[in-house]
Amino acid sequence: MLPHKNRPDWRFPKRRGKANIAIKLLILVIHLDRLQAMAMLVSSVEEGSLSAAARKIRVPVATLTRNVNDLEALVGTKLLVRTTRKLELTDAGTEYVASARRILEQVEEQERRAAGEFTAPRGELVVTTPVQVARLRVLPIITQFLSLYPEIRIKLVQSDRNVDLVDSHTDVAIRIGRLRDSSLVATRVGTLRVVVAASPAFLETHGVPKTPEELSGYPCVIFDSPYLSPWRFRNPATGDIFTVADVPRLLVSSPDAAADAAIDGVGATLVLEHDVADAVNAGKLQYILQEFEVDPIPVNLVYLSQNIMPVKLRRFLDFATPKLRAALADFGRIPSV
Repeated sequence: MLPHKNRPDWRFPKRRGKANIAIKLLILVIHLDRLQAMAMLVSSVEEGSLSAAARKIRVPVATLTRNVNDLEALVGTKLLVRTTRKLELTDAGTEYVASARRILEQVEEQERRAAGEFTAPRGELVVTTPVQVARLRVLPIITQFLSLYPEIRIKLVQSDRNVDLVDSHTDVAIRIGRLRDSSLVATRVGTLRVVVAASPAFLETHGVPKTPEELSGYPCVIFDSPYLSPWRFRNPATGDIFTVADVPRLLVSSPDAAADAAIDGVGATLVLEHDVADAVNAGKLQYILQEFEVDPIPVNLVYLSQNIMPVKLRRFLDFATPKLRAALADFGRIPSV
């Protein structure tokens, strides 16, 4: 055995400090490139194509393709099957993407810890809300919250589509309707009444329907919504729920458009109460078929179950929950925030 002083030292020599740092930085860059490639692969799967993923994360398609190819070369097997229509994961790709998601989530959590998000109210908070609840003064609630917490930034996304909280990096969402994802933590903030309304002049011309069945062939304005289509009613005698197949005179994609068209006399419309409450109070619309209304639709604040909740999320939930409950309590008299 070589004497101790003559043994080779395989550790980075202290006298080569600059070389040591350079090698460590190179290793760090390699790991960062690997994480970036993982993120590109996951985004490609979520978006359904390389080009869509490239647009979303704002990189050239060639760059994204090269990173995915490098990952496949690294693991020694195909991860994606590229067809003219869509991307499909191989068995190895399915397992790899699941692992990549976990790794990226862990890295994101550590970054948030380093930024102090688990010890102080700071950082970005992503909130999604359906378009229908825009008039519930969600934005004023958020602006007041921001004034109390200057180190928090909020990204407010209005969409009627129930986005996946993990894939969209959403912290908290306002959800209308029954919850299908049991993995989410939900806080009930109220309910929304479903109503049918029409203008007095329209009803005078076309008559007031006495039962939902009379809506067949009746001029209707349909708001194309996952929460309200098809039109549902409750039989007051039996409690049974039934639907009415309406052929729309006008099909719209927003509740405001449905309310405006009903005010203009195009037809009767089925919407949430808050979408027409002001018009009803002003005498521009009136409710019909009230005895056939279904139960109000639940509204929840939902978020992912977490071992440690970021302070920014806890503060927002504590602040927004009572405000939303107050706003949902009475549409005829929405309180100021």
